[in-house]
Amino acid sequence: QVLLVESGGGLVQPGGSLRLSCEASRSIFSINGMGWFRQAPGKQRELVAEITDDGNTNYRSSVKGRFTISRDNAKNTAALQMDSLKPEDTAVYYCGARVGAVYNHWGRGTQVTVSS
Repeated sequence: QVLLVESGGGLVQPGGSLRLSCEASRSIFSINGMGWFRQAPGKQRELVAEITDDGNTNYRSSVKGRFTISRDNAKNTAALQMDSLKPEDTAVYYCGARVGAVYNHWGRGTQVTVSS
């Protein structure tokens, strides 16, 4: 089991940047995937980005070129650098972890609001 805590959310103007951080309660070396998900009001949760234990990354098409996911096993953290933010990026962002195919460990979420 692993507890996940997100931080770094906030209010930012369109075109701005935020860096989200996810801190795990134990080593993430054995975690196959660390991912960032988001859920906007009235919409379903969606995968934003993930990074595997071998460094492979996947991004949803709408954030490619703007967001970068990373993980630091030595610090037990994962991060999401978000640049060129758009109003449609507004959502609660959740950190997730998986062993195998299913994400079943979640943080409580952090609010990201992009508005002028």
